[in-house]
Amino acid sequence: MRAAVSSNTALLVIDVQVGIIEGFHAYRGREVLEQINGLLANARASNMPIIYVQHDGEAGHPLEVGTEGWEIHPEIKPHEEDLIVRKRASDSFFETTLQHELEAKGTKHLIVTGCMTEYCVDTTARRAVSMGYDVTLVSDAHTTIDNNLLTAAQIIAHHNGLLDGFDAGAHAITVKPADEVTF
Repeated sequence: MRAAVSSNTALLVIDVQVGIIEGFHAYRGREVLEQINGLLANARASNMPIIYVQHDGEAGHPLEVGTEGWEIHPEIKPHEEDLIVRKRASDSFFETTLQHELEAKGTKHLIVTGCMTEYCVDTTARRAVSMGYDVTLVSDAHTTIDNNLLTAAQIIAHHNGLLDGFDAGAHAITVKPADEVTF
C-alpha cells in the first residue's frame, strides 16, 4: 500500500547536519541520506515545499553556528527555493518561524525525516500533531546514535513503533518507509 500525499503537504528535513552524520557517525547515516535524497527528488518533481530545519549549537557544541559541523550535509544540500528554518531547541516549532511558514503555504500535512530520532524528530512530530498537522514519519529516513541504554537501531525501532498512531484529536502520526510515500 502506498501512502498518497496532497498539495497541502511539505517535506521537513530536521537537523541533517555534518556534525551529526559525520561527527557523531549517525547510525545508517549513508542509507538515511540516500532515502532523504529520494524523498527530496520526489518532492521537487511534485513542486512540494521543502523545509530544512538547522540546529544552531552554542560555542563548543558539535553544531556550533558557522562551523563545518553546523552545515546541512552536502549530500542533501538545499536548493535556492527551499526554506531553511533555524532552531535552538529539540522542538522545531519553539521560537522559530516554522508554524508561520507552514500556515503561509497552507500546509496541513508534514512528511518528517531527519536526525536525532529521540530528540528533534520525536519532539517535532508530536508537537506538529498537537498543533493540528497530520504527520508521516518516514521510518527509514531518520537516525540517531547509541546512548548508554539503547543502540541507535533500538531507539529508531522503538520510536517508529511508539509514534505510529500517536494522535491528538483528529490528527495523527503515521509511520511508513520511504518507498510507501508517494508524491
